[in-house]
Amino acid sequence: MVRRLARGCWSAFWDYETPKVIVVRNRRLGFVHRMVQLLILLYFVWKSYQDSETGPESSIITKVKGITMSEDKVWDVEEYVKPPEGGSVVSIITRIEVTPSQTLGTCPESMRVHSSTCHSDDDCIAGQLDMQGNGIRTGHCVPYYHGDSKTCEVSAWCPVDDGTSDNHFLGKMAPNFTILIKNSIHYPKFKFSKGNIARQKSDYLKHCTFDQDSDPYCPIFRLGFIVEKAGENFTELAHKGGVIGVIINWNCDLDLSESECNPKYSFRRLDPKYDPASSGYNFRFAKYYKINGTTTTRTLIKAYGIRIDVIVHGQAGKFSLIPTIINLATALTSIGVGSFLCDWILLTFMNKNKLYSHKKFDKVRTPKHPSSRWPVTLALVLGQIPPPPSHYSQDQPPSPPSGEGPTLGEGAELPLAVQSPRPCSISALTEQVVDTLGQHMGQRPPVPEPSQQDSTSTDPKGLAQL
Repeated sequence: MVRRLARGCWSAFWDYETPKVIVVRNRRLGFVHRMVQLLILLYFVWKSYQDSETGPESSIITKVKGITMSEDKVWDVEEYVKPPEGGSVVSIITRIEVTPSQTLGTCPESMRVHSSTCHSDDDCIAGQLDMQGNGIRTGHCVPYYHGDSKTCEVSAWCPVDDGTSDNHFLGKMAPNFTILIKNSIHYPKFKFSKGNIARQKSDYLKHCTFDQDSDPYCPIFRLGFIVEKAGENFTELAHKGGVIGVIINWNCDLDLSESECNPKYSFRRLDPKYDPASSGYNFRFAKYYKINGTTTTRTLIKAYGIRIDVIVHGQAGKFSLIPTIINLATALTSIGVGSFLCDWILLTFMNKNKLYSHKKFDKVRTPKHPSSRWPVTLALVLGQIPPPPSHYSQDQPPSPPSGEGPTLGEGAELPLAVQSPRPCSISALTEQVVDTLGQHMGQRPPVPEPSQQDSTSTDPKGLAQL
């Protein structure tokens, strides 16, 4: 079984396959074929005539303006914007937890720290350092700041932050904060540069706000507008914090005028909103003071806020001959996919699929000729037409024409008989070809009768009598 399979595979390896053209007059199948070819051409040719560059060189400058107030204090930009110099990332503080007047000393550890509670000094190891805690343990178990619980004493900035600090909400007027986002891009391959601010008078930015239709080149955005476009609730976002992305897309067709290359803005939340373990945004910082010139104190601030990340994307394209030629050649070579698809439909889903399969695939075997028959034409060499039968029997060799060469008398014997080759006339070849074609076409056309001159072999020099 295995040997037979291997023999069949080896035999099939040396087969030669040549395409056969069959015209199927079916409008639906022809429509599918042409539509597939059209889609392939459009896919490869559309915008493929251009050389492209992605990821432009970009610079971003941000500036926030506005004031707000908490229960007992007015806050300006210098206090609620971090970092103050502005860049592609800016944080706007909307809520803070304040732990005031911290000094270096010893105090109870926060109960929010793992294994900080104790019952006696034996539960606290002196010198132990917990990376999730606030200081180094002294080995004493002391009462907590409030209640009857006890925690291990630590050497740290005291009192430690335990979540009971003063809370200030700064988000009351925060929706009216304005953010200037100044962006400039450069495509080095095409030596093209452009910015997102219109070339207007110097005081243009003092009187405009962004509008996609009326003022697309005034990149001053209200914070409430950004949060709204990102699909978020401002009050909830201000309490827990979050990260909002401002995405600027520069998709430019440099075959057109420069005025057609315009920035497109989109907004979305970047941090996982529905993941309690990682949603929100906060950070800590401290302000230090000197009391009486000797004692150092600080105010610890845990800040919640809205972080703005400015992200710049883009792609530029311009006509180039090389990608045009490459993509056109690829499209032309891929058109064969349409023929493959239509062949699959034709041989699988059409009503007469068996008839189409029979017409499409033919197997031609080369006949094995006896060694005594020698081919004299290309058709015989390829084995497409078998050699015609001889018109003479072996008992009656052809006689030479009269008047040419010597003749043998009656009863004379030929000392060395040389049999003449079997004739292969043109008419016989024609008849064989017509027979072969007739088998494929289903009918046999009439074959002209061979002439007497074609059926008679000649031997002008009397080679048969040598």
